Amino acid sequence: MKPRPRPTAHPTRRRQAGPSIRRRMMVVAAVLGLASLGLVARAFDMQVVRKGFYQNQADARILREVPIAVSRGTIFDRNGEPLAVSTPVVSIWANPSEVLDNEDKLPALAKAIGMDADALKQYLAQRSEREFVYLRRQMSPDAAQVVLDLGVPGVNGQREFRRFYPSGPVTAHVLGFTNIDDHGQEGLELAFDDWLAGKQGAKRVIRDRMGHVVEDLDLVRAPQPGRDITLSIDRRIQFLAYNELKNTIEQSDADSGSMVIIDVRNGEVLAMVNWPTYNPNALRGSNPSSRRNRAMTDVVEPGSTIKPFVMAAALSSGKYTPTGPLVDTGNGHFYYISHDIRDTHAYGMLSPTGILAKSSNIGAAKVAMTLDTGLMYDTYRAFGFGNSTNSGFPGEASGYLKPGKSWGMLEKAILAYGYGLNVTPLQLANGYATIADDGVMHLPTFVKGSDNEAKQIVDPKIAHELVQMLESVTQPGGTAAPYAWIANYGVAGKTGTAHKASAGGYSKNNYSAAFAGIVPASDPRMAAVVVIDNPKKGSYYGALVSGPVFAKVMDGALRLMDVPPDNIGRWYVGGPLQGQNGLTSTKQPTVEAVDDAPIEGATP
Repeated sequence: MKPRPRPTAHPTRRRQAGPSIRRRMMVVAAVLGLASLGLVARAFDMQVVRKGFYQNQADARILREVPIAVSRGTIFDRNGEPLAVSTPVVSIWANPSEVLDNEDKLPALAKAIGMDADALKQYLAQRSEREFVYLRRQMSPDAAQVVLDLGVPGVNGQREFRRFYPSGPVTAHVLGFTNIDDHGQEGLELAFDDWLAGKQGAKRVIRDRMGHVVEDLDLVRAPQPGRDITLSIDRRIQFLAYNELKNTIEQSDADSGSMVIIDVRNGEVLAMVNWPTYNPNALRGSNPSSRRNRAMTDVVEPGSTIKPFVMAAALSSGKYTPTGPLVDTGNGHFYYISHDIRDTHAYGMLSPTGILAKSSNIGAAKVAMTLDTGLMYDTYRAFGFGNSTNSGFPGEASGYLKPGKSWGMLEKAILAYGYGLNVTPLQLANGYATIADDGVMHLPTFVKGSDNEAKQIVDPKIAHELVQMLESVTQPGGTAAPYAWIANYGVAGKTGTAHKASAGGYSKNNYSAAFAGIVPASDPRMAAVVVIDNPKKGSYYGALVSGPVFAKVMDGALRLMDVPPDNIGRWYVGGPLQGQNGLTSTKQPTVEAVDDAPIEGATP
């Protein structure tokens, strides 16, 4: 049996196999060619045709303009001691969506920035459409680094500056404070904000998707650091005034108090303190009342501290000299237009100097009644009452003085012993400084060496006589002796104890206790005013409450300012007695008169 022949491939099928492979190769080659051509075309489109568009898109994702923080200028006291400085801090910010994508890291992040994890998550979720939110402002660099070391995607740090006040509450009312963005909000920080703040710079940088700066490209705007400023404030005297005022207010259970000290030769404010106060380094918890600079913003009726200015008008009129004519103050009561103007004692005949020494309301009122109303009004205005001192301090009150043409005779008499007008402690201190500097008024200033305006208010001879008349107030028999005495220095001053205004009239039991003085009397260098509001324990007289504050503070201030002592013994027969606590006297001090309020029930 013959074997069957093997089947052979059909010739047609063999012929078709070759072209099929070639076609496939051609198709593949064509596809690859087209793809390459497409890529080339796409690249040409991206790099040439629409280069600007794609460059802008890239820049929008990685290119950022970031601020360059600048340090706020330092505030120095007159001796170069820093009162306000800026310290570097770091603020933590985040891209909410990126942080939420790493939810497992939220608990650690929340703990590092001092937040509850759920609260942080909610905070970020509510702001998920933003690209920038602050998580914590102004952290210390070390604490901020702990946060950044967590490596949470979308969390970054931003360098800033925070204000620090070395003297804390002692200088708080003068300096004020800045907000979280380092802009002045109150006090001299606000008044000189443009000078101190400087201007932020800006730079263009490349950031990666995590928000980290990869490269600095160029400087957009050069930073301009804030400029320093040197104040007229003497930090040492400020501390003295602060401590004495605080102690006195606490001991007398008073509501508040202020003290202002001025260099009489140029109007520079050497110290200004108030109580209660606050700590500008820890504003949280403070209230607006404690942040108020009462020496500038609060007004008081000056009481007997106004009497030297009545005498300035009297001496200017030519009708009076320091020794005469004598004024009959009677038995301590003077009934005028149904109003009883009273003195504490029956002083009888008093010279103008005696009126000041005894603080006679009757004497001041009778002198005022003999003066031309226009002269008395113009004298008050010339010394700055009813006008702002133009110190430049934000929120300074101008006080109140009714136009002279509307004064009635009783009103004129009452104005002579300090009712019917309102003044700030700074205004009153500046008035006494004007008397001290031979009748020349300087605009009060907080800047050392400033070229402030000066104006002659009264004749130098009259100013000198007023200082001598005011010396009698602190000598034996005067209302301030011995409470305002300073060992080896002459003191010219005036006490004031006034009823406080209340709804519908004046309170019978609430007082304002004040003392205004000039030292040393022989060659004045400083003027100061102390006002204690509503002392409730012990005495309420200005001499007994405010006089000792003046004496203790100015005793230290005179020494700190290197003012040489003068021979005050020449004013006393036989000379004063020198004790460990200053001058003493065998004579009993005169009880100070309480300035009578106007008509009972009358509106102040």
